[in-house]
Amino acid sequence: MRIRVLAFARLLHLYLGVFSAPMLLFFAITGGLQTYDLHMPAKDGGYQPPAWLASLGMLHKKQFLAAPRRPPSEAKPASGEGDRQAAASRPRTEARTPPARVLWPMKLFFALISFALALSVATGVYLAYRYTRRPWRVSAIVLAGIVVPVLLACL
Repeated sequence: MRIRVLAFARLLHLYLGVFSAPMLLFFAITGGLQTYDLHMPAKDGGYQPPAWLASLGMLHKKQFLAAPRRPPSEAKPASGEGDRQAAASRPRTEARTPPARVLWPMKLFFALISFALALSVATGVYLAYRYTRRPWRVSAIVLAGIVVPVLLACL
């Protein structure tokens, strides 16, 4: 009885692991790129990410491929006396600059963790193929782990 439970747990671990491996690789790689904001254009316009990288970043963060398009803002009518009173009654928020912080050690750590996760997943898939009697089944489950998210993203 106990051997059957262990065998079932081993197979469940194998199949869930290889099914989730493609998405874990995706999140590890895109998360590592997002650590350095490579998916976003620079505020000064000096860097424009490739379209595929921006799309993958949006898929990672917002679960859709294209950046949302906002309708053009309508021109506001000239402000009258009511607008001035409303603006005067609102509390003023001063633009304060946050204190400078050293972020590169944490960014480097996150990038290393992203690389380690990707390497761990890749070695797990390798071991799944190496130590199974049914490599075709592992291939089918890995393929399902790729196809299912792609189909869901296309909905």
